[in-house]
Amino acid sequence: MKNMTCIADLRTLARARVPRAFFDYAEAGSYNEETLHANRADLEAIKLRQRVLVDVSKRSLATTILGQKVAAPLVLAPIGLCGMQHGNGEILSAQAANEAGIPFTLSTMSIGSIEDVAEATRKPFWFQLYVIKDREFSKDILSRAADAKCSALVLTVDLQVLGQRHRDIKNGMTVPPQIRLKNIVDIASKPAWAWSILTGKRKTFGNLAGHVKGMENINSLAAWIGTQFDPALSWQDVEWIKKIWPGKLILKGILDVDDAKTAVKLGADAIVVSNHGGRQLDGAASSISMLPKIADAVGSDLEVLFDGGIRTGGDMMRALALGARACLVGRAYIYGLGAGGQAGVAKAIDILKKELDVAMALTGTSSIKDIGPHVLVGAEGAKKKTAAKRKPRAGSKQAE
Repeated sequence: MKNMTCIADLRTLARARVPRAFFDYAEAGSYNEETLHANRADLEAIKLRQRVLVDVSKRSLATTILGQKVAAPLVLAPIGLCGMQHGNGEILSAQAANEAGIPFTLSTMSIGSIEDVAEATRKPFWFQLYVIKDREFSKDILSRAADAKCSALVLTVDLQVLGQRHRDIKNGMTVPPQIRLKNIVDIASKPAWAWSILTGKRKTFGNLAGHVKGMENINSLAAWIGTQFDPALSWQDVEWIKKIWPGKLILKGILDVDDAKTAVKLGADAIVVSNHGGRQLDGAASSISMLPKIADAVGSDLEVLFDGGIRTGGDMMRALALGARACLVGRAYIYGLGAGGQAGVAKAIDILKKELDVAMALTGTSSIKDIGPHVLVGAEGAKKKTAAKRKPRAGSKQAE
C-alpha cells in the first residue's frame, strides 16, 4: 500500500483485482447515473478559502458522533455485498475502523453476519436495516443487533423499490457468481480475489440465510429485493422501530427539508443526508446541494450526517463546512478493501484523515468544531449564522 497516495490509486488497483461484476456493483449508479455524477461535480464546484499565517500547530480531528468519541468525523457506510469485494470483507473493514477509532456500519445485505462481525471485533458497531415485508424478520434482526451490542441503528428509508442499475443486469451479477464462461475467465485472472473468497467464512447473505424464507437458494440480490422490499414502508414503520430499538436511531436517505423535520418529530437521533450514492432516484439533487438547507432547518435538533461522493479530505471539509457533523464514506473504503483487504481499508481511512488535516491547516482551522461556511470561498459572512445554528436549543437532543 506504500505507493497508494490517494483514493483514486486504490480504485485503480481494486478494479484490477476484483471481478467486474462486483466492482461495478459497488461503483455503479442507477439509470443514466446523472445523480451519481452530480454528487462529485457539485462537491468539486465548492472552493475552499485559503488562509495564511494562522497558528495551526495544534490541530485535532477528534470529535463526537451521537455522544461517541471518534478520532475523526468519519464513518464507514453500510455497503451490501462488502464481503464479495474481498473475503471476510465486513470483518476486515470493521477491524480497520476499530483501529482507526471510527464507526463501522454493517449492512443488512452483508456477506458476513452480525454475529460474525461481533465475534471478530468484540467492539460496538452500527447496524443498517432494510425493512422487508416480513416484519417478524425485522424484529428478529433488530434483536440480534441489540444482542451484538450495536451502538446505533441506521434505518435506510430510500429503498422501498430498487432503482435499476444497468451494469448489474448486463454483468449478470449474482452471489455467489454464476458458473458462466465470462465469469470463469474473469475470476481466473484474479486468483488473489478468488482465494480470499474461497477461504472466507461465508459465500452468501449472512444476515438472511437461515433467517428468511426463500433465501436458501436465492443468489440474485435484485430478484430478492424486487419481491421482499416493501413499497408500503411509511413513517409509521419508523415509529414502530423507534419503540422496539433500544439504542440510537439514524435515518439514512433524507434529501428533503420536510422529511428532515418529520424525522425530528419522530425522535430520530440523527439523519444522513443522502441519495443512496446516486443508486436510486436518478435525477435527484446531489447530497451536497441539499445539505446546507437541511442542516439549517434541523441541525439544532439532531445530528446531521452526510453521504454522497466523498473521495478526499477536502470533500469532507466542504461537507463539514455546510453543516455536517460527520461524513459517511462507501466507495472510498470499498476501493481500499478490493485493493488490499484490511490494509487497504486502513489506507483509505488514513488518506482521508491526512487530507482533511491538511485542508484544515491551509484554511487556518485547528479543530473540527471550528469548521464552518467561513472556510469556503464566498461564505465569509456566514460564520455567526453557523455558530448560532450549531448551538443546541434548550431541551433539544444535542443539549442533553
